[in-house]
Amino acid sequence: MTTLTAPPARRGAGALRAAGVFVERSLRQNLRDGEALLMAVLLPVLLMLVFTYVFGGAIDPTGAYLSYVVPGIILTCAGFGASGVAVSVNRDVTTGAINRFRTMPIAGATVLIGHVVASLLRNLVATGLVIGVGVALGFRPDATPLEWVGAVGVVGLYILAITALFAFIGLVAGSPESANGYGFLLLFLPYASSAFVPVETMPSWLRGFSEHQPITPVIETIRGLLTGTEIGTAGPLALVWCVGVVLVAGLLVALTFPRRLRR
Repeated sequence: MTTLTAPPARRGAGALRAAGVFVERSLRQNLRDGEALLMAVLLPVLLMLVFTYVFGGAIDPTGAYLSYVVPGIILTCAGFGASGVAVSVNRDVTTGAINRFRTMPIAGATVLIGHVVASLLRNLVATGLVIGVGVALGFRPDATPLEWVGAVGVVGLYILAITALFAFIGLVAGSPESANGYGFLLLFLPYASSAFVPVETMPSWLRGFSEHQPITPVIETIRGLLTGTEIGTAGPLALVWCVGVVLVAGLLVALTFPRRLRR
């Protein structure tokens, strides 16, 4: 006698597998966007050339300004690179792409994970480009292998933090254009930090802000790891700021994502 059994229940794709698919999707979208890809390549090079040859001589005639400015350019370019996440996430939400993905046997949040991880990978490549251009211009980091690992880790943690913020902006903005505008405000933070000039040279009202905003300790930590300058309390502060931003932004995304999809 043959026993009839029900067919196995349809199981959803594993979270890691689904996230990997969306990371690939986001990277493919970046490759198809020729203008954004060109800016990702040209922006680090142009910033390096401008600050080295246009402003560098006036700021430090000895030529040591290049070693000072490279960490600032790394974070500035990472911010510009991560800002596209706000537009991409908002486009997925406003066009209904995420709602269509939710009909599949996958967790809807894996779409956001794909955007964030792709941003991390993309911006780490841009970081390598910045350092490579800096070396070609005369930048000579004296970091040990362990310090290199630490510097890359801090840069990666910063990219993760700023990308999480841009993902939240993409969720709450009403359109891709407004997401781009809101996110643009975050891109000014490196200019009001120790990225390009020491905070001691700034007016007193701006110096207080520059010393206590999150970008400055991150830059000082990377600068210290790569060039041997004093890190002091900047290292722990950089970690606290970055981890705190990731946690807060992640919580905001978790609270906003379901409500945004119900609109």
